[in-house]
Amino acid sequence: MLMRIMFILVGLSVSLCLINFIYLMAEGEGLKESLSHTIVLLVASIPLAIEIVTNTTLAIGSKSLSHRGAIVARLSAIEDLAGMSILCSDKTGTLTLNKMVLQDDTPVYSPGENQESVLVYAALAAKWKEPPRDALDRLTLGSVNMTFLENYEQTEFLPFDPTIKRTEGTLRNLKTGAEFKTTKGAPHIILQLLNESEKAVIEQVEADVTKFGEMGIRSMGVAKMDLKDGKNEWKMMGLLTFLDPPRPDTKQTIIDANKFGVNVKMITGDHLLIAKQTASVLSMGDKIFGSENLPMLDPETKQKPANLGKTYGNLCLAADGFAQVFPEHKFLIVETLRELGYSVGMTGDGVNDAPALKRADVGIAVAGSTDAARAAAAIILTEEGLSTIIHGIIIAREIFSRISNFITYRISATLQLLLFFFIAIFAFHPSSYQPEDSEDEWPEYFHMPVLMLMLITLLNDGTLITIAYDYAEASPTPTKWNIPALFITSTVLGMVSCFSSLLVLYILLDSHDPNGLFAKIGMSGVDYGQITAAIYLKVSVSDFLTLFSARTGPKFFWQVRPAPVLLIGGTVALTVSSLLSIVWPVSEPDGIMTEGLSSNMGVFVFVWLYCLVFWIVQDFAKVASYKYMYHSNFNGINDTGVIGDIVPPKDSLV
Repeated sequence: MLMRIMFILVGLSVSLCLINFIYLMAEGEGLKESLSHTIVLLVASIPLAIEIVTNTTLAIGSKSLSHRGAIVARLSAIEDLAGMSILCSDKTGTLTLNKMVLQDDTPVYSPGENQESVLVYAALAAKWKEPPRDALDRLTLGSVNMTFLENYEQTEFLPFDPTIKRTEGTLRNLKTGAEFKTTKGAPHIILQLLNESEKAVIEQVEADVTKFGEMGIRSMGVAKMDLKDGKNEWKMMGLLTFLDPPRPDTKQTIIDANKFGVNVKMITGDHLLIAKQTASVLSMGDKIFGSENLPMLDPETKQKPANLGKTYGNLCLAADGFAQVFPEHKFLIVETLRELGYSVGMTGDGVNDAPALKRADVGIAVAGSTDAARAAAAIILTEEGLSTIIHGIIIAREIFSRISNFITYRISATLQLLLFFFIAIFAFHPSSYQPEDSEDEWPEYFHMPVLMLMLITLLNDGTLITIAYDYAEASPTPTKWNIPALFITSTVLGMVSCFSSLLVLYILLDSHDPNGLFAKIGMSGVDYGQITAAIYLKVSVSDFLTLFSARTGPKFFWQVRPAPVLLIGGTVALTVSSLLSIVWPVSEPDGIMTEGLSSNMGVFVFVWLYCLVFWIVQDFAKVASYKYMYHSNFNGINDTGVIGDIVPPKDSLV
């Protein structure tokens, strides 16, 4: 986007400056003088500071985000975060505390088993001599009596993988020499290991899981396989039940996210009933679906299905969340929503989440993520919970507002400066306004000394750095670039400034006319050298005042107070420009008569009052242009990207 704006402005600058150069040469101006004026005008009009100010603003914003627990891996992610309209959030650890609390209820399905023995089998399916690898390991190893594990040796271990959703250990009893395997994981995954002859057990487990799920209690299945008999059949030992309560701030955070136009969808591998109960507690909605109707990658080519958005778009948009999903589901959900044109965020923490994090517009690696997830993500959280992301969205939108307002200003300033000098050279011939009693010969066309143009550019660019610290209001809806609307606003600001500069140039050149404005208000004619200084003052003041109008967007300039650093920077620039216009010595830089206004302070006051009046006119014109664009929905300026209510397909209501 930034390069597109730069190309437009550079193309316009080069074209108009080339026309100016040809005209000056045709009028008999020397090559050196024509080239000097053209090059300086070109340099002054090209927004060289646009990338510096934009990157500075993003860098300072990145620092603010880091204070909120969000580290930005790439600066462009801030812009993506500001425009994010859908956030696909993991449940465990993001929406919930990720602190499992073991419950007393422990259904067992083998004779002689109890909660203590089931805990031992679960612990044997973990690396109990190493630090816990995840929340379920912490729950198991933190609850079991570790002395019971001393009689076992683990010969093999299958770590947790999101695609199999269980862990498995191969053990040897050191006292008896018996060998067996244990496994722990999601109940529906463990049930798939059982023999079909265990139908009664399977039905009982499913009933128990459903019963606990309706109460918001999660279950972990534990099974065992004896290796001595050669049958290699898994037997269900029991269910460990536990709670993972939502974070205290999650519900309010989701409300705040919705208020800012961000739709939060729960994407979890947990049981459907658990997901529904959690969504109910958090007021996330009741449209929580299983993964049965979600697309899958081609088993051979690993390519996504064709027409994802068309086939699965309504389902993904209407859903408040999905349960019992696999990592590839996350990737395809993100891809489906992106194909519909939405800006999508995705949270994740594991190796298998990396593809979805990479594909999302805003991949967010939550606290404690693996290196692979961090490498794929655009933003890395250092604090747990969803609130960090929502704070990040607000900060990102404030940053976007600063950059958008700055670019609006920079385009308008370029248009004012470029078009004023372009038109002035063609439209005004000072020699035709020269009074008869003037001792100095006025030039054939109006232009400004190179030094003055450079001072305008230098002071302007120096002040612009402070805009990175300016106050800004976060948009209540996801932001996006609307280049045509931005150019309309910039053109309105630039044209008012340009017109006022051309008008004051005419008034000053015509000041010796007894019927002119100056004569009517009782002011004397202005020498040409002071006209040059007055125009320098006018262009400088208009430039800086335009900044204070552009920074407030569709609001009037007095409705959003500027940050002290911006106010100080603008005041210093205006003071320096004003003093230079007063004390400039009588001289002829580049052969142009120039004289400060110290001997004619009436002109100084007139120019300042004139600038203030047209600043107000300019601001009203800006607000009017916004009202027109919003009223006519110019180039979709009212389109927010916020999801409306969509009825899901009937076959997804499972």
